[in-house]
Amino acid sequence: MSAPALSLRNVRVAFGEDEARVSAVDDVSFDVMPGESHGLVGESGCGKSTLLRAICGLNREWQGEIRLEGELLGPRRPLAFHRHVQMVFQDPYGSLHPRHTIDAILAEPIAIHRLGDTNRRINEALDQVGLGRAFRFRFPHQLSGGQRQRVAIARAMILEPRLLLLDEPTSALDVSIQAEVLNLLSDLKRSRGLTYLLVSHDLGVVAHMCERVGVMRAGRLLEETTVQAMREGRVEHDYTRRFIEASQGYDRTMAHRWESIATP
Repeated sequence: MSAPALSLRNVRVAFGEDEARVSAVDDVSFDVMPGESHGLVGESGCGKSTLLRAICGLNREWQGEIRLEGELLGPRRPLAFHRHVQMVFQDPYGSLHPRHTIDAILAEPIAIHRLGDTNRRINEALDQVGLGRAFRFRFPHQLSGGQRQRVAIARAMILEPRLLLLDEPTSALDVSIQAEVLNLLSDLKRSRGLTYLLVSHDLGVVAHMCERVGVMRAGRLLEETTVQAMREGRVEHDYTRRFIEASQGYDRTMAHRWESIATP
């Protein structure tokens, strides 16, 4: 059996000092296997995005072990790490520089990593995400939200990574556009043999994209299971069961039951 593409052991992230110290991620451990789409679900504020930022190196104040393909990672990541691991952020309006053209946005990582062949790489990246070369010299404000997120995906893909970290990649988009972006990510995963770690508060998004899923609450990983088991209701934790019920639509009786466990 192959080694995990990503492995976390007893990862903790906290903010503040002394009495004001808040634990955002508390003793989280799991593996993501090569070629897998692994999901993390939970309500807003449960630590999902904080965990992704620790993995990608944006947050250096963490404890525990994070390994990429068996190699132990430290707080500071070498440049080569970012060739293999890229992140797509939640907000396509905030993740792209408003005064840079799409050409400049896509050229920057190529220059940083000294890859060369910039013209070909940019054109291929735009073609891969379904925008085409006509978008190359436009500015972000000239694009729709869905088009901006496609540019963000192209920027991540242009370095040809093996692992993509997806932080609520469709939550800022209209419902009609969400499926298009999710289908694009699915197509890229198949064609490139990528590994995904996707976080979302939307169980439907995770069920569409992932095979396995971890359920987080208040910084802790409550349980890991498969999407199929969740569909069949074969889960261990009461919180997971309520989360599944909540994702299926509003019901007054269910809402009262949810309130009884909503506060840790």
